[in-house]
Amino acid sequence: MEVCANSLESALEAQRGGAIRVELCDNLAEGGTTPSYAQIALAKEHLSIKVYPIIRPRGGDFLYNEMEFNIMKSDIKICKALNCDGVVIGILNADGSIDMERCAELIELASPMPVTFHRAFDMSYNLETSLEAVVSLGCERILTSGGESSAINGAEMIAKLIKQAAGRIIIMPGAGINTGNIAKLIKTTGASEFHASAKHAVKSNMVYRNPRLNMGSVADEFSYDLTDADTVKILIELANKPG
Repeated sequence: MEVCANSLESALEAQRGGAIRVELCDNLAEGGTTPSYAQIALAKEHLSIKVYPIIRPRGGDFLYNEMEFNIMKSDIKICKALNCDGVVIGILNADGSIDMERCAELIELASPMPVTFHRAFDMSYNLETSLEAVVSLGCERILTSGGESSAINGAEMIAKLIKQAAGRIIIMPGAGINTGNIAKLIKTTGASEFHASAKHAVKSNMVYRNPRLNMGSVADEFSYDLTDADTVKILIELANKPG
């Protein structure tokens, strides 16, 4: 199990729960953006499991300008200097195809760190074509929901992608995986790895609460999401349960 960890605290919970790797992110509400230098550095200091920071300079689409691309390159250099175990990337062209030139440049820069291609894959125009493109780039895995809003909705497509991949690359289901659907998802897809946040809401201890505003698009300013070690454990048990 890989956990999508939105903080160092979440990453530590993932490790306690038995995850083998964390995709370290910030801003999960936007699909994940690159975490801070301190989050990455302290994760490498305190974790014994693998740390793969996401290299994504902003939310929104996966079509980046030159300045954003340069930020991604600098972030990969930082991850390399901090001895990260891998990175997570994804860039598309305007027509929905994989941006082969820029992805290849990031992968070369990251080497010898392995690279996961994230759910930009799901936003590409043709998943089967994109699979072959990502294989040719040399990525070690693809995180995908099968092009749907959740992995369970895209389970049939994920199964097709795993068959098409034929062991050349790991196809890792992710998005909306929980204790209620993990067993069905594994049975349908035959996936050997899966990705989940295993998060729950932690209520704020603030006593005074200004009722007149919020600080962004989040509906509840007085809670935050945190990975739960017990949920991680249950997900792994369910995934490995015979039948």
